[in-house]
Amino acid sequence: MINKIPKIKFTEEDSFFLISGPCVVENKEMIFKTCEKLVEITNELKIPFIFKSSYKKGNRSKIDSFKGIGDKKALKILKQVGEKFKVPVTTDIHSAEEAILASNYVDIIQIPAFLSRQTDILIKAAKTNKFINIKKGQFMSHESIKFTIEKVKKYNKKVMITERGNLFGYNDLIVDFTGLEKMKKYNIPIVLDSSHSIQKTNQKKGITNGEPEFIETLSKAGIAVGVNGIFIETHFNPKEALSDSGSMLDIKKMKKLLKKLLKIQKSIN
Repeated sequence: MINKIPKIKFTEEDSFFLISGPCVVENKEMIFKTCEKLVEITNELKIPFIFKSSYKKGNRSKIDSFKGIGDKKALKILKQVGEKFKVPVTTDIHSAEEAILASNYVDIIQIPAFLSRQTDILIKAAKTNKFINIKKGQFMSHESIKFTIEKVKKYNKKVMITERGNLFGYNDLIVDFTGLEKMKKYNIPIVLDSSHSIQKTNQKKGITNGEPEFIETLSKAGIAVGVNGIFIETHFNPKEALSDSGSMLDIKKMKKLLKKLLKIQKSIN
């Protein structure tokens, strides 16, 4: 299915695909710089690549958290980066109305995990006829997500599902790898979001932290289980990032990690 995504390359290589980019559009320069580096890496390794960045953050914990540089300004940057580097681009939406807006700028619409049961958003996104990436809610089982998938498939067959962990207590997330196996029966691409799955949520300071040193561990396990794609948010300086600074992978580590994942995939195929 992913070979039908506009501008995607290397689908004939039988490799996992990568969804990656900074959490949110901070400015044009950082978006172009990050995409250029990721294109360089994925071209060399022949990995299908989708660039991801949020044009705004609609679910921040605190009222004064960074939410974006302006909706249309950020969306225009995402469209420009896709055109410049000839790669598909995805971003997330937060309402049914935003589905229409975003569809004019990106190739894939992402449904945030917190909104993965919102029928009006799912249907409106599906009707754009764009590819839809559903982030499985942290509160949903691998069996119950089928109803979300069915909502989209009623109007649009171009759908994928992304695992990003389940809540374990108040502050932790865990990834049940048997769930990834269970979701294969839906016959759609399965993606593991390794960067959000290592987050530490609901912190007293109102800022989500994480353990990015375990992004590699989860990614390796995901490839071993046989996921179709890996989702890793990345940044040139994660500590200075305006959103999700505690859970993004330093981009300097990306190439080495992807090489390891390719070796694992080759060994099990």
